[in-house]
Amino acid sequence: MTGEVVTGTNAKEPPCVAVYGTDGGGPFVLVSDHAGRAVPSYLGDLGVSAEDRARHIGWDIGIDGVGRALAQKLQAVLIEQVYSRLVIDCNRAPGHPTSIVKISDGTPVPANHALTAEQIAYREDTILHPYHARITQELDARLKAGRPTVVVALHSFTPEMGGLKRPWQVGLLHNHDKRLAVLLMELLRKEGLSVGDNEPYALTDTSDYTVPTHGEKRQLPHVEIEIRQDLIDHPAGQEEWAARLARLLPQAWALFCQTYGVTPGAQADAEGAMA
Repeated sequence: MTGEVVTGTNAKEPPCVAVYGTDGGGPFVLVSDHAGRAVPSYLGDLGVSAEDRARHIGWDIGIDGVGRALAQKLQAVLIEQVYSRLVIDCNRAPGHPTSIVKISDGTPVPANHALTAEQIAYREDTILHPYHARITQELDARLKAGRPTVVVALHSFTPEMGGLKRPWQVGLLHNHDKRLAVLLMELLRKEGLSVGDNEPYALTDTSDYTVPTHGEKRQLPHVEIEIRQDLIDHPAGQEEWAARLARLLPQAWALFCQTYGVTPGAQADAEGAMA
């Protein structure tokens, strides 16, 4: 698959966004906040070893392969963030305490200490804002054309955190509108999977940025999917999960349409349906 790229304000650095897939007319728009692990040249290695940058603190391991395969199978557009979450977390609002972390899972990030307001704004302007602007562009075009649109945020989570093993194979996150998440959750559980309901993380107004901005505020159907990293840190696992989601997401959307009186050819009327 060839990818469109979007540069920030500094064209000398790697593009901040990659876009994969082909819009085949379906409802799904895939977004991946932590798919990349690039670091701008002016930050060197962030003061973090290559081994640590390759850990879960640097990116969502395996979600790049899942997302690209899923985009191909669904004939959908995937919008990926190229830079490491250690540079700036694109699933955090500007100014959030964990937007630019000084320490992540016990690992210090020296390049993120003592930043000036100008340095923080530069990362926002060259990485975070262009990424979300590209998502906005995609959604605006679809809605202008009157097309049904479902925002699917793709993430992965480490199998163990703080010494505690996480039993879920996949987690579905939701906040104000849980309708699509619940339907997909039921389908995944029917396949014998251990599915976390707002586990291992809960989606809230302040902890997340992508779904609240592009899903909830627009009142678009949406779901945030978290897959355990040991299941997708290899090509076979990525293909397995992409195939599973390519099969179940359309089923969940069909159930959504049936349950909430939405026709596949028209955008959902979310007024009064938030729960």
